[in-house]
Amino acid sequence: MSEPINADRGLTYPGNLGCPGCGASIAINHALKGLGEKTVLVIPASCFAIMAGPYPMTALKVPILHTAFATAAVTAAGVRAGLDMQGDNETTVVAWAGDGGTFDIGIQSLSGAAERNDDIIFVCYDNEAYMNTGVQRSSATPYGTRTTTTPGTGWKRTRKKNIMEIMAAHRIPYAATANIAFPDDFIRKFTKARETRGGTRFIHVFSSCPTGWGVASSLAIKIARLATRTNIFPLYEIENGTDWTLNMEGDLPVGDYLGLQGRFRHLSPEDLEQIQREVEANLALIQERVAATRVRRAHLKLEA
Repeated sequence: MSEPINADRGLTYPGNLGCPGCGASIAINHALKGLGEKTVLVIPASCFAIMAGPYPMTALKVPILHTAFATAAVTAAGVRAGLDMQGDNETTVVAWAGDGGTFDIGIQSLSGAAERNDDIIFVCYDNEAYMNTGVQRSSATPYGTRTTTTPGTGWKRTRKKNIMEIMAAHRIPYAATANIAFPDDFIRKFTKARETRGGTRFIHVFSSCPTGWGVASSLAIKIARLATRTNIFPLYEIENGTDWTLNMEGDLPVGDYLGLQGRFRHLSPEDLEQIQREVEANLALIQERVAATRVRRAHLKLEA
């Protein structure tokens, strides 16, 4: 008899209520490896509120507090305040929300926490629609995506909200993008967020959704990898809202990513060209900010 596979599950149990190939399931496993066992998760209404399991069952080995859709950030701030009152300065408090609870319904609470610079980590696992309730569009849904609630042509004609620029504008200590297909970079960023105390940290996680995107569950990691390889989801960090570092950029056309997904099957060659131009323009803006960061740091060294 062969030996059982002993996969490194970290702080998650080998099972949850997610769909096969769910990127959020992969993401939480990576994230907790970077965060460690002294972590409290605040989870608003989302796919993961179901995936974590109904009380008293749980898929995670850390404490969970479920909260309302709009209140992930302020609830996390309240948990942080309570731990501080108890003299617990070691436990990390993390809000774990989907794009609906971040880009849309939760953005007021998130902005308030960031403006106060509350000592929490806010994570958006982004599957680019309200997947838990039927693949409705959110402001995280990209241009060209077909959803169940997009009026008119049936696919979204406006671009995705740039949540990273919004968070950078708050001048929080640390913000980063992370992708489940690049676990070393992913875990490093969560470790850095944990170690960067004294303010709000934000991590935007690319979380593929085979069910909502119209792809085979076996392609969850390939799709995620292509998102970065095509520069649709570049990997970068922003410190204090002004210092930008580009960790990884790609070299493939957007069609390699879009062509594998049912939600983009209706796009014409002209649509693909427009998306390609927008992706290149977005990458160029990031590169400009990275270059400006290098110049500013060089000047600071000269002045010192």
